[in-house]
Amino acid sequence: MKTVVAVYTGQGLADPLKAVFKEVLPDVRLVNIIDDSLIGDVVKAGSVPPGVARRLVQYFHHGEELGADVILNTCSSVGEAADDARKLIGIPIVKIDDAMAAKAASAYGRVAVLATLPSTLRPTMRLIERKAAEAGREVALVNGLAAGAFEALTGGNPEEHDRILLETALRVAQDADAIVLAQGSMARMEKALAEATGKPVLSSPRLGVEQVKETLERLSRGEPAGQGGTEGGGGQEERQATSDSAAPRFGAELGGGQAPVC
Repeated sequence: MKTVVAVYTGQGLADPLKAVFKEVLPDVRLVNIIDDSLIGDVVKAGSVPPGVARRLVQYFHHGEELGADVILNTCSSVGEAADDARKLIGIPIVKIDDAMAAKAASAYGRVAVLATLPSTLRPTMRLIERKAAEAGREVALVNGLAAGAFEALTGGNPEEHDRILLETALRVAQDADAIVLAQGSMARMEKALAEATGKPVLSSPRLGVEQVKETLERLSRGEPAGQGGTEGGGGQEERQATSDSAAPRFGAELGGGQAPVC
């Protein structure tokens, strides 16, 4: 049985992603490492501070020790730190948003990026720009920062969060061919936003898990895994801090609830 270790910087995406793994990769053992102090430090700093990057690399090493065939980095806010960590880790690291960014860059000329925090918006926009450059394309990006949505959610008002997100999507859709959801935990609103805006809406969880699947298939064929692709997901033994397992959960939750940051 193949093993995938998913590294989370918050808890909001763990259950939805588990469901995607069950559907796409039902025969894969899934181990979760969750440190929800990481995203709090990123939000506070406005970018990825050195301490977060160091801890992230430590968790990737833990993934190797747990016998992972592939590591899934589930947080877009720390994606660039995951890029740097690939030089230090001996197994493939799949970033949850890589396939989504590649699809957006290859299929659309104008892409709006929806996010609730600059610390997630900026790296997602840079990732799409990089994917476009790799494909030899030019893509115009539209800033879709949903100001106030994060504060609404952490303040216990998810309805206001969703209203701000919808309002922002409607505004940026006028200047875009498609909308990208920078945070995987926004995927629950993908269908509603597509219906409201009349534009294609891309989210990362399913595409990221499908990329894990493609990477595992390449490894099984003895081919170089690469760090790209668009397939993945898995059946699972889940190891969390609430059990007596090797995969730890660290840190404290963000005050006010689990915000869609990653």
